[in-house]
Amino acid sequence: MRHLVWFRSDLRVADNPALSAAADGAQVSAIYIDCLPQWQQHGRSAIQRDFLSRHLQTLNEQLADLGIAFTVLSADSFAEVPELLANWLAEHPHDALYANREIAIDERRRDKAVQQRLKDVLEIRVFNGDCVFNHASLTTQSGAMYKVFTPFAKSWLAQLRQNGYQLHAVPKAQGKTVQASAIELLGERVSSAAWPVGEQEALERLRLFCESGLYDYGERRDFPAIIGTSSLSPYLALGVISPQQCLAAIEQQLGHLPLSRGEQGFVWLNELIWREFYRHLLVAFPHLSMNRAFKPETEALQWSQDSTDFEAWCCGQTGYPIVDAAMRCLNTTGWMHNRLRMIVASFLTKDLHLSWRQGEDYFMSRLIDGELAANNGGWQWAAGTGADAAPYFRVFNPTTQGERFDTKGDFIRQWVPELKAVPAKHIHTPHEWLTCHQRGHGYPKPIVDHKRARIHAIAMFNALKETPSAADSQPYLTDALADKQSELWLSHLEQEDL
Repeated sequence: MRHLVWFRSDLRVADNPALSAAADGAQVSAIYIDCLPQWQQHGRSAIQRDFLSRHLQTLNEQLADLGIAFTVLSADSFAEVPELLANWLAEHPHDALYANREIAIDERRRDKAVQQRLKDVLEIRVFNGDCVFNHASLTTQSGAMYKVFTPFAKSWLAQLRQNGYQLHAVPKAQGKTVQASAIELLGERVSSAAWPVGEQEALERLRLFCESGLYDYGERRDFPAIIGTSSLSPYLALGVISPQQCLAAIEQQLGHLPLSRGEQGFVWLNELIWREFYRHLLVAFPHLSMNRAFKPETEALQWSQDSTDFEAWCCGQTGYPIVDAAMRCLNTTGWMHNRLRMIVASFLTKDLHLSWRQGEDYFMSRLIDGELAANNGGWQWAAGTGADAAPYFRVFNPTTQGERFDTKGDFIRQWVPELKAVPAKHIHTPHEWLTCHQRGHGYPKPIVDHKRARIHAIAMFNALKETPSAADSQPYLTDALADKQSELWLSHLEQEDL
């Protein structure tokens, strides 16, 4: 028997359900299909593309050591993939195709087309290599997807208590090693050299975090000037490590899994549950993949169209030090601390009154860890348009956020050199000090008054109560129909092939 494994967002050999199943009693080969135009259409970043290219090379070498030949194919669009696969299989016959499910709508449509094209050619088997629990397994009593995080988390934890989790071992080598050829993806690239590549590097980073950062993660995670987070998100985004491996590392470090608030390690485990929540949502509510707000009534929000404000936000020239430092860090490194992501997202949507869609797109174009579910979920949470969103009247004050989480301004001075000489007591409102002590400093005045902007943001949401809902003109987004859509997608998920 000859089995073909189609790698996608699961660039690992350990805990890879599709690879593990394919290698059971069969000869295995592997492919990856690169679609540069589709990558560009989805607005994914050049630094993540470089990270992907480097990881594909390390995966190629790992598979070669296992005697598994790895081929990278190229297509101009997802629409070409079914015929591309059919032609390749005509030259390289296999008995079955194995893959781990992808969850965004374009990928799901691609996979449906592949299933239709190849159903008479070979068997197709699909696995959940994306989340700890299958997307169809956590639902309300009515069979719909949870819309609020807390009950989802309770259900997730209950299932973990009852069923545990499963890790898949690395397949045994199948005969002699094969020659690993060089892999180099085309397209714009920005160096990701600051991030080590490879499955073992990612697992070592996970181990070190659990040893040194897991215990006080809850106390340190909000401070960008220190290393208080795991920095594992780029590896999770490409599937270089799995959430199950994260659970295993927690359990190995603590001797058990923390399953309730207050236990050491639970705060970080809770972040993994948030990741799962957003990914389950993306499957249950496909309109989230289509640039739509989760809450249909918020489609009527009157967002600003001020391109000058947007450009100032993108470039880190807003006059609010913590916002500017965060954006400059993102533009330079391709990564941003999670607390800062919330601050700058709130500033864009609640202070500048610009659409979350602009922020979501910009983040995706810059982040090394960009992936649709978490990026969309985070932006809609901040904007007040998403599932389990912060109340619309909760608006982050960028100045007090800076004072709380970068008290001495260490992070700000690292990324905003115009403020290096500003004393700590003035670092979060530096303009008066700069005027007195450092003329010609070049740092902009605040582009908006936060107090007035907050009042306007609340008024925008209050206006929704007085105007016809966006759902009136887009009935397919009403809550009732969204629930029905969720139930249908979840009920068919178990039967779905590629």
